[in-house]
Amino acid sequence: MTTAPGIPLSVLDVVPVFEDGSATAALHDTVALAPRVEALGYLRYWVAEHHNTPSLATSAPGILAGRLAAATSTLRVGSGGVLLPNHAPLVVAEQFGTLEALHPGRVDLGLGRAPGTDPFTARALRRSSHGEDFLAQIEELDGYFAPADPADGIVAVPAADGRPQLWMLGSSPASAEAAAALGLPYAFAHQIAPHASAAALARYREAFRPSPYLDRPRTLISVLTTVADSDEAARTTAAPYLLGKIQMRTRPRFDAFPTPRAAADHPWSPAELRFLDDLVEPQLIGSPHTVRTGLAALVEATGTDEVMALTVVHGQDERLRSFELLAEAAADVPTGTAGNAAARR
Repeated sequence: MTTAPGIPLSVLDVVPVFEDGSATAALHDTVALAPRVEALGYLRYWVAEHHNTPSLATSAPGILAGRLAAATSTLRVGSGGVLLPNHAPLVVAEQFGTLEALHPGRVDLGLGRAPGTDPFTARALRRSSHGEDFLAQIEELDGYFAPADPADGIVAVPAADGRPQLWMLGSSPASAEAAAALGLPYAFAHQIAPHASAAALARYREAFRPSPYLDRPRTLISVLTTVADSDEAARTTAAPYLLGKIQMRTRPRFDAFPTPRAAADHPWSPAELRFLDDLVEPQLIGSPHTVRTGLAALVEATGTDEVMALTVVHGQDERLRSFELLAEAAADVPTGTAGNAAARR
């Protein structure tokens, strides 16, 4: 049964790997989850880019997005995002141009500037820069999708036949201004910088310049989200990820998220509990009532057109249940500035 939310909902997937699983199993779970999310009425499904990160099986978002597109029929699929300084813009245009040719009107190309890894791996990726020429790379990439003949006779086949929807990703007012200057839709990482969300989206709307592809501002925010039948159950369901966030900071090497049993047995220190409270409070973790209240407040504060759920929980059933409850909670939460129709174009 499809649930039609008031505020459009989408999914950001980092393909988490847990201690009792594997990267291969996590990838298969992601592919199996996408059509279930589609049936719930979610708008898009993005996958992230990380390298040399055993706990996150998202090293090849273009390949995974293609598999997700093949497993679904109406869901928009794409990257959240391709970290452009890791790649030649021509190659990205060819890859996502191919996806758009195979799945016309369903492909998103979210672009970020971070390395998505440690400095040593960034060098192994032959990373072109630390992001200083990011805007120039976006303009070069966008040029390969233009119908006019590109400079120097370079043709990104089949990119000229169709353009995926480009988005700029960010977590600061600076990225908001860059997206506005290029006339691109903007996706803000609330899970990274929750206290900057409202200011960044406001700055984006103030500075927005229309482009050939977008005539008015368009935004989404990605939020750490876990919904269960009660606040306590949601906190328990989210605990393996939350403990993993601590272990990422305290262990020399972090290869997988702990299991629910490991999280339940962990002797949480007062400092760890304070860290969790600070992490959880601005996000959407709780019962349907708690999440609906938080979601409505977040949409009102930011004016966002869409909310993208980052749900990192152990177990496919628990993950799907969280998406079901989120869709129910969001059903009567009105959209932000652009309206449902604009957000779904």
